[in-house]
Amino acid sequence: IHLDNVREFACASISRVVQQSQTIPGFLQRDAVRRLGPLMLDRSLAVRETATGALRNLSACGGHEVCDDMVKQDVMTPLTALLRECCAGFETNDALSLKGQKNTVEDVANEAVNLLWNLCESSSQALSVFNKAGILDVILQCLERHTHNIKLALSAAHCLHTVTEDNAEFLWSMNNAVLGTLESVLLSSQADMAHTLLRTLAAGSVWNLKSSLPTAHQAQTLTALMATLSQCLELDAGTLIPQLRQAEVARSATASEAGNMEDHQDDEEEGVGLRRNGKATKIDKDFSDLLPRGKEELREATALLTAQQTSLEIIVNMCCSDDPSDDEWEEASSSDESEMCPDGLSEGNTSLLSPLCLSAEVHAALINHNIPEKVWGISFLTYQFSPRMHRVQYRALTCLHNMLSTMNAESLGGAAALQAVAQHLSTLVFSPPEIPKEEEFLEAVTSAMRSLLQIIAYMKIPQCMTPQQMMSLSEAATRCDVVSVRVNALAILGITGSTLAKENGTAETLQMIGNALLQVATKDANLVVCGEALDALFDVFADGDEAERAAENINLLSALKALQPVFKAKIRKEGKGKYSLEQLCVLDNVKVNLRRFIGYLETVVKK
Repeated sequence: IHLDNVREFACASISRVVQQSQTIPGFLQRDAVRRLGPLMLDRSLAVRETATGALRNLSACGGHEVCDDMVKQDVMTPLTALLRECCAGFETNDALSLKGQKNTVEDVANEAVNLLWNLCESSSQALSVFNKAGILDVILQCLERHTHNIKLALSAAHCLHTVTEDNAEFLWSMNNAVLGTLESVLLSSQADMAHTLLRTLAAGSVWNLKSSLPTAHQAQTLTALMATLSQCLELDAGTLIPQLRQAEVARSATASEAGNMEDHQDDEEEGVGLRRNGKATKIDKDFSDLLPRGKEELREATALLTAQQTSLEIIVNMCCSDDPSDDEWEEASSSDESEMCPDGLSEGNTSLLSPLCLSAEVHAALINHNIPEKVWGISFLTYQFSPRMHRVQYRALTCLHNMLSTMNAESLGGAAALQAVAQHLSTLVFSPPEIPKEEEFLEAVTSAMRSLLQIIAYMKIPQCMTPQQMMSLSEAATRCDVVSVRVNALAILGITGSTLAKENGTAETLQMIGNALLQVATKDANLVVCGEALDALFDVFADGDEAERAAENINLLSALKALQPVFKAKIRKEGKGKYSLEQLCVLDNVKVNLRRFIGYLETVVKK
């Protein structure tokens, strides 16, 4: 027993130390993975749990390279064995839990599933091992225990959501057991936030597996999936989070405990970075199993925000017009179905989920469940509590952008609704004393504004944002390091300018827009941004008396003639090493259009 305690203490110490990323290389050099691996199968459950927890932290804090290295050092072999042993011991575990034993099989399984999740998220090698090791049934068993152990089920749901994403090889494992388990979770009725998150993650897995669903289940499953997302988005985080905070403060005061929910939410934000890999800054991970015992309100708040963020991300993917999986569905529908769908799932697989039919079905489901209105409602909220709440709003704005890009105006509520959205976006951006500088906010809000303004311009709907406001947004955005933000801002200026060019008395404003676009086209270090600025110039000054007058006043022709050889030289010099093939094609198109536009301006001057 004494040696068990020593091993447990050593593993716990490693678990704490590796949270400091600078210590990780030293542990790897000392062969820590190979030493900890066998301890995952130690005779002591406490040692198993702490050893697996240490490897979990190592995988979370080490990033992609460390996870790949862990797989190379064969961490998956003892991990797979541990998971199988855990599931075989669940019945024994129930008896131990009733006796109040501290370390149970399910506690060990939870650490193991989280380690598997981290590895599969960060390492394609780990994902490949998962596909071949046949441990899907283990994850399903953990998921099925949601009525007894929601913590373990959530870890399994997160893991399944990760391994089903963009994993064509996994489709060979898809069978009726997977679908049955996911449908069972989707149809569960528990109202707590943890089960709300569980259902949301199951919905995400179902969406990832959409191309493998049998025809007979497609409509029913899509309805259940959309109902899950709809119910999650109906929850008013702006009301519920303050209520949970007040409940925790009251309980803490009663128990004479120091601290309040806000402090822990700050810890939560830091904890995301510690517990997950580098992607955590963009895609938050649930780590509610790591929150202090007794912090039920915080667990509920974390689960709610994670569920809403995940729901919005699923809808973003649904509305993604350039989803590469569209091509896969097309290929699947034209291939031999018996080869594509193992284990009795091959009974016709093309009806709802072929590309054309899918978009119609998803479109109808989104409308029937009032998803656009619910997304707008979340994006409209002004959060004042946690950075994570702001991030939910940012996802809602991204979701709004994708819906505006892929759904027609009537489906979105018509002109009145679009004007209301424009007014809301204007308030979000221009109400503060200065335009917010937070990069994630700017990326989300400029994407939404760009899509909205394109529709408004096409439908000739009056807009509430002034050219001066657009200029101030552009100035703020062009100082942002994120390329997509600068590109969006330039496109917004282009849309605004091309609309103004059709009106009388706008030459002065067009000059202001033209000078701003020329400045970016000449000075921005990124060729994609320069190309977008030129595209916007072409749109603004393409036609009309006001545009001609403004172009003459800012000497647009001579400025573009001077810029043309510089732009061409930059493409030759920087193009191949720095930009993708798609970006180079766009830049080449801009180069051709620049030559043609200069020719057009020359004919205008000769009039």
